[in-house]
Amino acid sequence: MPTSTADMSSEKPEPTDLHAAAADFNWLLERFATDTAGVADVIAVSSDGLLIAASQLRDQADSERLAAIVAGLTSLAAGASGNYGLGRLNKVILDLEHGHVLVAAIGAGAVLGIVTSEAAKLGNIAYAMTLFAKRAGAALTPQLVLELKNSVGAASGH
Repeated sequence: MPTSTADMSSEKPEPTDLHAAAADFNWLLERFATDTAGVADVIAVSSDGLLIAASQLRDQADSERLAAIVAGLTSLAAGASGNYGLGRLNKVILDLEHGHVLVAAIGAGAVLGIVTSEAAKLGNIAYAMTLFAKRAGAALTPQLVLELKNSVGAASGH
C-alpha cells in the first residue's frame, strides 16, 4: 500500500536532514551570541548536562566548564521546583559583580546558558533568549539533540 504524505512526516529524519538541522541550530546560536549586545558566551546544554552547541566567542574548554555550571544550575532549579511545586524551568539569573549568568529552557531537551558583561541590558537579553527559544526550541527533537552532541564531540576531539 502506498505511503501517504502524512505517514512520511512521522518517519525518522534522514541523516542529511539532521546535519542541516544541526547546522541551522548552530547558526542561530552563533547569531544570538554575536548580535546580542553584552553577551560574552553562549552555549546549549542537553537535559542530561552535555554540551550540544557553543558560540565561537570562547574556546572549547571554557564552553565545557560553562556547560557544567549550567547543568548544575538547571539541577538546582529542578530541585527547588520539586520541593516547592513551582513548575518547570523558565530562567535562572545569577547577578554577579562583573556580569551575569543566565539559564533558560529552550525546549524539552535543552537549556541555553549565557554569560554577559556587567553592562548588558538584561531585558534585551531576555527578549532575545525568548526569540531564540521559540525559533530553535521547536526544532529540538531527541534525534537533533543526539546529532548536536555528536557534532560537538567530533569538533572537540571527544
